[in-house]
Amino acid sequence: MSQKGGTGKTTTVRTLTDVMRRLDVNVLAVDLDPQGNLSDYFDVPADADPTVADVLAGQAKALDAIYDDVLPANLGLAESELILAGKMGREMTLRRALREPGKRYDLILIDCPPSLGLLTVNALVAAEEVLIPIQCEYYALEGLGQLIRNVDLVRAHLNPRLRVSTILLTMYDGRTKLADQVAAEVRQHFGDLVIETLVPRSVKVSEAPGYGQSVMTYDPGSRGATSYLEAAREIAVRGAVKGANTVEGGGG
Repeated sequence: MSQKGGTGKTTTVRTLTDVMRRLDVNVLAVDLDPQGNLSDYFDVPADADPTVADVLAGQAKALDAIYDDVLPANLGLAESELILAGKMGREMTLRRALREPGKRYDLILIDCPPSLGLLTVNALVAAEEVLIPIQCEYYALEGLGQLIRNVDLVRAHLNPRLRVSTILLTMYDGRTKLADQVAAEVRQHFGDLVIETLVPRSVKVSEAPGYGQSVMTYDPGSRGATSYLEAAREIAVRGAVKGANTVEGGGG
């Protein structure tokens, strides 16, 4: 996840979902961003009903809202924060809703909005691990310290299982010194949390959503596809797969 938009978060969720499925991991992708970009990315119909908003409102069970292994969202989710604000135990709503799906899936990837509201807090309470994509560009570390402090607060008060497990460097352009400097700075600050694989800035990765695909099917031989495959393998080796609910960011 990230509190900064445009870092490739939704693209990362979509692509890692494809890669994990190729590795025979049973994955549920949860769209928790009112923009619904992840749902569009998976070609979920715009009139899908019910959605994650209905699940959070207690009007539907999560298993009944899943469409082709995606729990979709649309703009109706924007009202969910107001609805949640008046509920007892509001931070636990998504965690409770995902209990049954958690028994059927090896991995749940949650795509969050790029802000720390009740939706993101719900994701952090439901998750066990946080994966943070960081673009290799200027201001890459902007807001990251606050994000990690927020994760620490959620762990201290609401979800002691939660941890930042993985930082993924995205949009890497090896032709620029800036990209190398940013990558080096992130590795210096966060050490082993940063996986070795760099996801390059790629036209193919950017084009794929327009065709309702990830780069894994749009151009499986591209650098973007092979990089995401290697990243997924690293994440799997780190143990961020079996039995884990992993939260990533939204947008981008």
